Amino acid sequence: MRKDRFDKKFYLVREDVLPEAMKKTLDAKEMIERGKAESVWDAVQKVDLSRSAFYKYRDTVFPFHTVVKERLITLFFHLEDRSGTLSHLLGVVASSGCNVLTIHQTIPLQGRANVTLSLNVTEMGIEIEELLGRLRKLEFVEKVEVLGTGA
Repeated sequence: MRKDRFDKKFYLVREDVLPEAMKKTLDAKEMIERGKAESVWDAVQKVDLSRSAFYKYRDTVFPFHTVVKERLITLFFHLEDRSGTLSHLLGVVASSGCNVLTIHQTIPLQGRANVTLSLNVTEMGIEIEELLGRLRKLEFVEKVEVLGTGA
């Protein structure tokens, strides 16, 4: 992958210097993953964290063991608001061997919607650059950005 595609830097940071909201986000994500919380609402209540802080950090902070064992990538899209676009986009992602971890879509405004996908690309049969190329060729995709990667 070329560096110019990834304008974000990544750091390995000790837990004791993380802001409290990030630590609580990690705790909430773990509770959800282990079934100790039934929902995001339940998890954030248990760790005393706002839902907005959880959603702000959930796709940007990961336990080290998760990033090491899985290859993660978060993609941001500007899409035209047409029937079936998200389904078609997810079909391309799935046919490439990616596993969707999270999806966030904004309410369409002025015929456009923003979508953020967090993907596990461990089993992907192609290079990330090729996946990005396929996604950019979709007629309803106006923009694709890589927000972050653990790959």
